[in-house]
Amino acid sequence: MIKNLNSLILVGLGGALGASLRFGIGQFFKTYFFHNYFFISTFIVNIIGCFLIGYLISVTQNKNISQDFIKYFFIIGILGSFTTFSTFSLEAIEMINENKTSLALIYIFLSLILCLLFTFIGLNFNKIIS
Repeated sequence: MIKNLNSLILVGLGGALGASLRFGIGQFFKTYFFHNYFFISTFIVNIIGCFLIGYLISVTQNKNISQDFIKYFFIIGILGSFTTFSTFSLEAIEMINENKTSLALIYIFLSLILCLLFTFIGLNFNKIIS
C-alpha cells in the first residue's frame, strides 16, 4: 500500500509539473514565435518529450539509479502530462475541418516520424555520444 501511495504522489507531483511546463512552453511559443501556428508548440513539446522518455528509459538500465522515481515522477508524471497525443489529434482534426488538409497531413506525418525518431535517439543517446 505504501509503495502505491508513494507512486501516486510521485505521479501527481510530476504530472502537475509536466502540465505546467507544457502550458508555459506553449504560451511562450504562441506569444513570441508562432502566433498563427498554434500547433507548433505541441509539435515541439511532443518531440522533446519523446526524446526524454527514450533517454530516461535507457538511464533506468543503470541499477544504481532509483527506477521507481524515474518511472513514476519523470516518465509517467512529468513526461506523461508534458507530451500530449490528445492535443495533437484535436489540432490535426481542426486543420482538416478548416480545409487545411495538406497542412494536417504534413503535421501528422512529421509528428509520427519525428517522435519515433527522437524516441529512438533518446534510447540510444549514450551510445551515440560515446
